[in-house]
Amino acid sequence: MKEANLRTKTAHEIGRLGVPWLFGFLRPRKAPLREFRDLTMSLYCGTACRRKFFWCYRLLSTYVTKTRYLFELKEDDDACKKAQQTGAFYLFHNLAPLLQKSERQYLAPQYSLLELERLLGKFGQDSQILEDSVLIGCSEQQEAWFALDLGLNSSSSINASLQKAEMETALQGSFIKLTKSLFELNVKDASLLSTAQALLRWHDTHQFCSRSGQPTKKNVSGSKRVCPSNNIIYYPQVAPVVITLVSDGTRCLLVRQSSFPKGMYSALAGFCDIGESLEETVRREIAEEVGLEVDRLHYSASQHWPFPNSTLMIACHATVKPGQTELQVNLRELEAAAWFSRDEVATVLRRNNPSNQQQSGAVPFWLPPKLAIAHQLIKEWVEKPTCSPLPA
Repeated sequence: MKEANLRTKTAHEIGRLGVPWLFGFLRPRKAPLREFRDLTMSLYCGTACRRKFFWCYRLLSTYVTKTRYLFELKEDDDACKKAQQTGAFYLFHNLAPLLQKSERQYLAPQYSLLELERLLGKFGQDSQILEDSVLIGCSEQQEAWFALDLGLNSSSSINASLQKAEMETALQGSFIKLTKSLFELNVKDASLLSTAQALLRWHDTHQFCSRSGQPTKKNVSGSKRVCPSNNIIYYPQVAPVVITLVSDGTRCLLVRQSSFPKGMYSALAGFCDIGESLEETVRREIAEEVGLEVDRLHYSASQHWPFPNSTLMIACHATVKPGQTELQVNLRELEAAAWFSRDEVATVLRRNNPSNQQQSGAVPFWLPPKLAIAHQLIKEWVEKPTCSPLPA
Protein backbone atom coordinates (compact mmCIF):
# COMPACT_ATOMS: atom_id res chain seq x y z
CA MET A 1 0.00 0.00 0.00
CA LYS A 2 2.82 2.34 0.89
CA GLU A 3 4.53 1.65 -2.44
CA ALA A 4 1.29 2.29 -4.34
CA ASN A 5 0.89 5.66 -2.65
CA LEU A 6 4.42 6.59 -3.52
CA ARG A 7 3.78 5.77 -7.19
CA THR A 8 1.02 8.37 -7.34
CA LYS A 9 3.22 11.28 -6.39
CA THR A 10 3.44 14.08 -8.94
CA ALA A 11 6.50 15.00 -10.94
CA HIS A 12 6.81 18.09 -8.77
CA GLU A 13 7.02 15.97 -5.63
CA ILE A 14 9.53 13.63 -7.24
CA GLY A 15 11.70 16.60 -8.13
CA ARG A 16 11.40 17.93 -4.57
CA LEU A 17 12.34 14.62 -2.96
CA GLY A 18 15.23 14.11 -5.37
CA VAL A 19 16.53 11.40 -7.65
CA PRO A 20 17.77 9.15 -4.79
CA TRP A 21 14.20 8.87 -3.52
CA LEU A 22 13.12 7.92 -7.04
CA PHE A 23 15.77 5.22 -7.26
CA GLY A 24 15.04 3.84 -3.81
CA PHE A 25 11.26 3.58 -3.85
CA LEU A 26 9.66 3.91 -7.30
CA ARG A 27 11.50 1.19 -9.21
CA PRO A 28 13.89 -0.55 -6.77
CA ARG A 29 14.68 -3.39 -9.20
CA LYS A 30 16.34 -1.09 -11.81
CA ALA A 31 19.86 0.19 -11.64
CA PRO A 32 20.11 3.93 -10.85
CA LEU A 33 21.81 4.78 -14.17
CA ARG A 34 19.13 3.04 -16.21
CA GLU A 35 16.41 4.69 -14.14
CA PHE A 36 17.93 8.11 -14.72
CA ARG A 37 18.18 7.48 -18.50
CA ASP A 38 14.53 6.39 -18.65
CA LEU A 39 13.45 9.48 -16.71
CA THR A 40 15.49 11.74 -18.99
CA MET A 41 13.95 10.20 -22.14
CA SER A 42 10.47 10.53 -20.70
CA LEU A 43 11.00 14.19 -19.96
CA TYR A 44 12.54 14.78 -23.42
CA CYS A 45 9.72 13.00 -25.24
CA GLY A 46 7.16 14.91 -23.25
CA THR A 47 8.84 18.19 -24.12
CA ALA A 48 9.08 17.24 -27.79
CA CYS A 49 5.42 16.27 -27.96
CA ARG A 50 4.36 19.47 -26.24
CA ARG A 51 6.58 21.47 -28.59
CA LYS A 52 5.07 19.75 -31.64
CA PHE A 53 1.56 20.37 -30.34
CA PHE A 54 2.46 23.98 -29.59
CA TRP A 55 3.62 24.67 -33.16
CA CYS A 56 0.57 22.91 -34.60
CA TYR A 57 -1.57 25.11 -32.41
CA ARG A 58 0.34 28.21 -33.49
CA LEU A 59 -0.30 27.41 -37.16
CA LEU A 60 -3.97 26.80 -36.53
CA SER A 61 -4.24 29.89 -34.40
CA THR A 62 -2.69 32.07 -37.13
CA TYR A 63 -5.16 30.78 -39.71
CA VAL A 64 -8.16 31.22 -37.41
CA THR A 65 -7.06 34.73 -36.44
CA LYS A 66 -6.59 35.72 -40.07
CA THR A 67 -9.94 34.23 -41.10
CA ARG A 68 -11.84 35.97 -38.33
CA TYR A 69 -10.12 39.25 -39.12
CA LEU A 70 -11.31 39.01 -42.73
CA PHE A 71 -14.81 38.15 -41.51
CA GLU A 72 -14.80 41.28 -39.37
CA LEU A 73 -13.75 43.45 -42.31
CA LYS A 74 -16.50 41.98 -44.48
CA GLU A 75 -19.20 42.63 -41.88
CA ASP A 76 -18.04 45.90 -40.33
CA ASP A 77 -17.79 48.87 -42.72
CA ASP A 78 -15.94 51.05 -40.20
CA ALA A 79 -13.35 48.34 -39.56
CA CYS A 80 -12.84 47.91 -43.30
CA LYS A 81 -12.37 51.65 -43.84
CA LYS A 82 -9.80 51.65 -41.08
CA ALA A 83 -8.01 48.71 -42.70
CA GLN A 84 -7.77 50.64 -45.96
CA GLN A 85 -5.61 53.24 -44.22
CA THR A 86 -2.80 50.74 -43.71
CA GLY A 87 -3.71 48.27 -46.45
CA ALA A 88 -2.31 47.61 -49.92
CA PHE A 89 -4.08 48.03 -53.27
CA TYR A 90 -3.83 46.10 -56.54
CA LEU A 91 -4.84 48.11 -59.59
CA PHE A 92 -6.92 47.08 -62.62
CA HIS A 93 -8.13 48.80 -65.76
CA ASN A 94 -11.22 47.31 -67.41
CA LEU A 95 -10.57 44.07 -65.50
CA ALA A 96 -6.94 43.87 -66.68
CA PRO A 97 -4.46 43.87 -63.74
CA LEU A 98 -1.46 46.18 -63.57
CA LEU A 99 1.68 44.06 -63.92
CA GLN A 100 5.40 44.61 -64.13
CA LYS A 101 7.70 42.27 -66.03
CA SER A 102 10.45 40.62 -63.98
CA GLU A 103 12.72 38.17 -65.78
CA ARG A 104 10.49 35.20 -66.70
CA GLN A 105 7.31 36.19 -64.87
CA TYR A 106 4.98 39.05 -64.11
CA LEU A 107 4.74 40.73 -60.71
CA ALA A 108 1.70 42.51 -59.34
CA PRO A 109 2.77 45.74 -57.59
CA GLN A 110 1.02 46.98 -54.46
CA TYR A 111 0.22 50.58 -53.59
CA SER A 112 -0.60 52.21 -50.28
CA LEU A 113 -3.66 54.39 -49.84
CA LEU A 114 -1.47 57.51 -49.79
CA GLU A 115 0.27 56.54 -53.04
CA LEU A 116 -3.08 55.82 -54.64
CA GLU A 117 -4.55 59.17 -53.60
CA ARG A 118 -1.52 60.94 -55.07
CA LEU A 119 -1.92 59.03 -58.33
CA LEU A 120 -5.61 59.88 -58.56
CA GLY A 121 -4.88 63.53 -57.86
CA LYS A 122 -2.27 63.58 -60.62
CA PHE A 123 -4.90 62.44 -63.13
CA GLY A 124 -7.63 64.70 -61.78
CA GLN A 125 -9.61 61.86 -60.21
CA ASP A 126 -11.58 62.22 -57.00
CA SER A 127 -10.65 59.87 -54.17
CA GLN A 128 -14.32 58.85 -54.05
CA ILE A 129 -13.43 56.17 -56.60
CA LEU A 130 -11.81 54.29 -53.72
CA GLU A 131 -15.32 53.31 -52.66
CA ASP A 132 -15.31 50.92 -55.62
CA SER A 133 -12.44 48.88 -54.18
CA VAL A 134 -13.02 45.33 -52.99
CA LEU A 135 -11.36 43.31 -50.23
CA ILE A 136 -9.47 40.29 -51.60
CA GLY A 137 -7.46 39.01 -48.62
CA CYS A 138 -4.88 39.87 -45.99
CA SER A 139 -1.41 38.90 -44.80
CA GLU A 140 -0.66 36.95 -41.63
CA GLN A 141 0.24 40.30 -40.07
CA GLN A 142 -3.32 41.49 -40.89
CA GLU A 143 -2.39 43.87 -43.67
CA ALA A 144 -5.58 44.01 -45.72
CA TRP A 145 -5.38 43.69 -49.50
CA PHE A 146 -7.79 45.46 -51.84
CA ALA A 147 -8.37 45.68 -55.59
CA LEU A 148 -9.52 48.75 -57.49
CA ASP A 149 -10.46 49.08 -61.16
CA LEU A 150 -9.66 52.51 -62.58
CA GLY A 151 -11.27 51.97 -65.96
CA LEU A 152 -14.71 50.41 -65.52
CA ASN A 153 -16.48 53.70 -64.84
CA SER A 154 -14.84 55.69 -67.66
CA SER A 155 -17.27 57.73 -69.73
CA SER A 156 -15.91 56.64 -73.13
CA SER A 157 -13.48 54.13 -74.56
CA ILE A 158 -11.34 56.91 -76.10
CA ASN A 159 -10.80 58.67 -72.78
CA ALA A 160 -10.23 55.34 -71.06
CA SER A 161 -7.58 54.41 -73.61
CA LEU A 162 -5.70 57.67 -73.14
CA GLN A 163 -5.95 57.44 -69.37
CA LYS A 164 -4.75 53.87 -69.46
CA ALA A 165 -1.61 54.74 -71.42
CA GLU A 166 -0.81 57.64 -69.11
CA MET A 167 -1.27 55.52 -66.01
CA GLU A 168 0.92 52.76 -67.41
CA THR A 169 3.71 55.29 -67.96
CA ALA A 170 3.33 56.77 -64.48
CA LEU A 171 3.18 53.36 -62.81
CA GLN A 172 5.92 51.78 -64.93
CA GLY A 173 3.77 48.79 -65.72
CA SER A 174 1.15 47.49 -68.12
CA PHE A 175 -2.50 46.54 -67.76
CA ILE A 176 -2.48 43.01 -69.19
CA LYS A 177 -5.49 40.76 -69.59
CA LEU A 178 -5.53 37.97 -67.06
CA THR A 179 -6.09 35.41 -69.81
CA LYS A 180 -2.63 36.28 -71.15
CA SER A 181 -0.78 36.71 -67.87
CA LEU A 182 -2.27 34.22 -65.40
CA PHE A 183 0.21 31.44 -66.13
CA GLU A 184 3.19 33.79 -65.79
CA LEU A 185 2.32 34.86 -62.23
CA ASN A 186 3.46 33.30 -58.99
CA VAL A 187 0.87 31.29 -57.06
CA LYS A 188 0.05 34.05 -54.59
CA ASP A 189 -0.50 36.76 -57.20
CA ALA A 190 -2.43 34.42 -59.49
CA SER A 191 -4.84 33.55 -56.69
CA LEU A 192 -5.29 37.15 -55.52
CA LEU A 193 -5.76 38.61 -59.00
CA SER A 194 -8.21 35.85 -59.95
CA THR A 195 -10.28 36.64 -56.88
CA ALA A 196 -10.03 40.35 -57.55
CA GLN A 197 -11.11 40.13 -61.16
CA ALA A 198 -14.05 37.89 -60.29
CA LEU A 199 -15.29 40.32 -57.60
CA LEU A 200 -14.76 43.41 -59.74
CA ARG A 201 -16.62 41.84 -62.66
CA TRP A 202 -19.49 40.75 -60.42
CA HIS A 203 -19.95 44.25 -59.01
CA ASP A 204 -19.78 45.79 -62.47
CA THR A 205 -22.56 43.53 -63.74
CA HIS A 206 -24.82 43.55 -60.66
CA GLN A 207 -25.39 47.25 -60.05
CA PHE A 208 -29.19 47.01 -60.15
CA CYS A 209 -31.74 45.00 -58.20
CA SER A 210 -33.35 42.25 -60.30
CA ARG A 211 -36.69 42.78 -58.55
CA SER A 212 -37.06 46.55 -58.16
CA GLY A 213 -34.73 47.73 -60.92
CA GLN A 214 -33.22 50.23 -58.47
CA PRO A 215 -29.47 50.71 -58.03
CA THR A 216 -27.91 48.45 -55.41
CA LYS A 217 -25.34 49.64 -52.90
CA LYS A 218 -22.05 47.91 -52.25
CA ASN A 219 -20.72 47.53 -48.72
CA VAL A 220 -17.17 48.75 -48.08
CA SER A 221 -15.48 45.36 -48.46
CA GLY A 222 -17.46 44.37 -51.53
CA SER A 223 -18.70 41.13 -49.98
CA LYS A 224 -22.33 41.98 -50.86
CA ARG A 225 -24.71 44.48 -52.44
CA VAL A 226 -28.00 45.65 -50.95
CA CYS A 227 -31.08 47.11 -52.60
CA PRO A 228 -32.14 50.11 -50.45
CA SER A 229 -35.75 49.90 -51.63
CA ASN A 230 -36.46 46.34 -50.46
CA ASN A 231 -33.36 45.32 -48.46
CA ILE A 232 -32.64 42.34 -50.71
CA ILE A 233 -29.02 41.26 -50.26
CA TYR A 234 -27.00 39.99 -53.20
CA TYR A 235 -23.82 37.97 -52.70
CA PRO A 236 -21.11 37.18 -55.27
CA GLN A 237 -21.68 33.77 -56.79
CA VAL A 238 -19.59 31.13 -58.52
CA ALA A 239 -20.72 28.54 -61.05
CA PRO A 240 -19.78 24.91 -60.27
CA VAL A 241 -18.01 23.09 -63.11
CA VAL A 242 -16.88 19.46 -63.14
CA ILE A 243 -13.62 18.64 -64.90
CA THR A 244 -13.09 14.91 -65.31
CA LEU A 245 -10.24 12.79 -66.55
CA VAL A 246 -11.66 9.58 -67.99
CA SER A 247 -9.56 6.42 -68.02
CA ASP A 248 -10.02 2.83 -69.13
CA GLY A 249 -7.27 1.64 -66.81
CA THR A 250 -4.28 1.98 -69.14
CA ARG A 251 -5.23 5.05 -71.18
CA CYS A 252 -6.77 8.44 -70.45
CA LEU A 253 -9.19 10.41 -72.59
CA LEU A 254 -8.14 13.92 -73.63
CA VAL A 255 -10.26 16.34 -75.63
CA ARG A 256 -10.01 19.73 -77.26
CA GLN A 257 -12.49 22.46 -78.04
CA SER A 258 -12.25 24.89 -80.93
CA SER A 259 -11.56 27.69 -78.44
CA PHE A 260 -8.40 25.96 -77.12
CA PRO A 261 -4.95 27.14 -78.25
CA LYS A 262 -3.63 25.14 -81.19
CA GLY A 263 -2.54 21.64 -80.21
CA MET A 264 -3.76 21.77 -76.61
CA TYR A 265 -5.74 18.85 -75.17
CA SER A 266 -7.35 18.73 -71.74
CA ALA A 267 -9.85 16.83 -69.60
CA LEU A 268 -13.61 16.92 -70.14
CA ALA A 269 -15.40 19.80 -68.43
CA GLY A 270 -18.95 21.07 -68.10
CA PHE A 271 -21.25 23.16 -65.91
CA CYS A 272 -23.50 21.56 -63.31
CA ASP A 273 -27.19 21.79 -64.13
CA ILE A 274 -29.76 22.82 -61.55
CA GLY A 275 -30.92 19.80 -59.54
CA GLU A 276 -27.86 17.68 -60.33
CA SER A 277 -25.46 16.13 -57.89
CA LEU A 278 -21.75 16.14 -58.67
CA GLU A 279 -21.86 12.48 -59.67
CA GLU A 280 -24.82 13.04 -61.98
CA THR A 281 -23.05 15.91 -63.71
CA VAL A 282 -19.95 13.78 -64.34
CA ARG A 283 -22.01 10.96 -65.83
CA ARG A 284 -24.10 13.30 -68.01
CA GLU A 285 -21.18 15.31 -69.37
CA ILE A 286 -19.22 12.21 -70.37
CA ALA A 287 -22.28 10.65 -72.00
CA GLU A 288 -23.15 13.88 -73.86
CA GLU A 289 -19.70 14.69 -75.16
CA VAL A 290 -18.06 11.34 -75.94
CA GLY A 291 -20.85 8.77 -75.63
CA LEU A 292 -19.32 6.78 -72.77
CA GLU A 293 -20.90 5.48 -69.58
CA VAL A 294 -19.02 5.92 -66.31
CA ASP A 295 -18.32 2.83 -64.26
CA ARG A 296 -16.58 4.35 -61.24
CA LEU A 297 -15.44 7.83 -60.17
CA HIS A 298 -13.73 9.65 -57.32
CA TYR A 299 -13.11 13.25 -56.33
CA SER A 300 -9.61 14.72 -56.64
CA ALA A 301 -9.50 18.45 -55.83
CA SER A 302 -11.06 21.85 -56.59
CA GLN A 303 -9.89 25.24 -57.80
CA HIS A 304 -11.40 28.67 -58.29
CA TRP A 305 -11.14 29.72 -61.93
CA PRO A 306 -11.82 33.31 -63.06
CA PHE A 307 -12.89 32.39 -66.60
CA PRO A 308 -15.35 32.92 -68.09
CA ASN A 309 -17.19 34.44 -65.12
CA SER A 310 -15.83 32.96 -61.90
CA THR A 311 -16.24 29.20 -61.69
CA LEU A 312 -15.44 26.53 -59.12
CA MET A 313 -13.61 23.74 -60.93
CA ILE A 314 -14.33 20.37 -59.28
CA ALA A 315 -11.80 17.80 -60.48
CA CYS A 316 -12.65 14.09 -60.64
CA HIS A 317 -11.25 10.86 -62.00
CA ALA A 318 -13.66 8.52 -63.80
CA THR A 319 -13.19 5.05 -65.23
CA VAL A 320 -15.07 3.19 -67.92
CA LYS A 321 -15.12 -0.53 -68.53
CA PRO A 322 -12.27 -1.68 -70.81
CA GLY A 323 -14.69 -3.19 -73.34
CA GLN A 324 -16.74 0.02 -73.64
CA THR A 325 -14.26 2.59 -74.94
CA GLU A 326 -15.52 3.41 -78.43
CA LEU A 327 -15.89 7.18 -78.73
CA GLN A 328 -18.91 8.95 -80.20
CA VAL A 329 -17.72 12.57 -80.22
CA ASN A 330 -20.34 15.30 -80.01
CA LEU A 331 -19.03 17.80 -82.53
CA ARG A 332 -21.32 20.50 -81.15
CA GLU A 333 -19.27 20.42 -77.97
CA LEU A 334 -15.82 19.16 -78.99
CA GLU A 335 -13.44 19.51 -81.90
CA ALA A 336 -11.62 16.24 -81.14
CA ALA A 337 -11.21 13.50 -78.55
CA ALA A 338 -8.74 10.63 -78.32
CA TRP A 339 -7.26 8.02 -76.00
CA PHE A 340 -3.62 8.49 -74.94
CA SER A 341 -1.32 6.00 -73.23
CA ARG A 342 0.40 6.74 -69.93
CA ASP A 343 3.79 6.93 -71.68
CA GLU A 344 2.51 9.44 -74.24
CA VAL A 345 1.11 11.70 -71.55
CA ALA A 346 4.18 11.33 -69.33
CA THR A 347 6.41 12.40 -72.24
CA VAL A 348 4.43 15.61 -72.72
CA LEU A 349 4.43 16.34 -68.99
CA ARG A 350 8.22 16.18 -68.93
CA ARG A 351 8.54 18.95 -71.51
CA ASN A 352 9.54 22.31 -70.03
CA ASN A 353 7.53 24.21 -72.63
CA PRO A 354 5.33 21.73 -74.50
CA SER A 355 3.42 24.38 -76.45
CA ASN A 356 6.53 25.59 -78.26
CA GLN A 357 7.74 22.07 -78.93
CA GLN A 358 4.33 21.08 -80.27
CA GLN A 359 4.44 23.94 -82.75
CA SER A 360 7.84 22.75 -83.95
CA GLY A 361 6.56 19.17 -84.29
CA ALA A 362 8.54 17.75 -81.37
CA VAL A 363 5.36 16.53 -79.59
CA PRO A 364 1.93 15.71 -81.06
CA PHE A 365 0.00 17.72 -78.48
CA TRP A 366 0.44 19.72 -75.28
CA LEU A 367 -1.38 20.04 -71.96
CA PRO A 368 -2.72 22.94 -69.85
CA PRO A 369 -0.09 24.84 -67.80
CA LYS A 370 0.86 23.73 -64.30
CA LEU A 371 -1.32 26.30 -62.57
CA ALA A 372 -4.50 24.82 -64.10
CA ILE A 373 -6.20 22.04 -62.17
CA ALA A 374 -6.49 20.07 -65.43
CA HIS A 375 -2.70 19.75 -65.46
CA GLN A 376 -2.67 18.50 -61.87
CA LEU A 377 -5.45 16.03 -62.63
CA ILE A 378 -3.53 14.56 -65.57
CA LYS A 379 -0.28 14.49 -63.62
CA GLU A 380 -2.01 12.69 -60.76
CA TRP A 381 -3.23 9.98 -63.14
CA VAL A 382 0.27 9.46 -64.55
CA GLU A 383 1.96 9.30 -61.14
CA LYS A 384 -0.74 7.39 -59.26
CA PRO A 385 -2.27 4.91 -61.66
CA THR A 386 -3.91 2.92 -58.88
CA CYS A 387 -6.63 4.52 -56.78
CA SER A 388 -9.75 3.58 -54.84
CA PRO A 389 -12.68 4.87 -56.89
CA LEU A 390 -16.29 4.64 -55.81
CA PRO A 391 -19.23 3.42 -57.90
CA ALA A 392 -20.76 6.23 -59.94
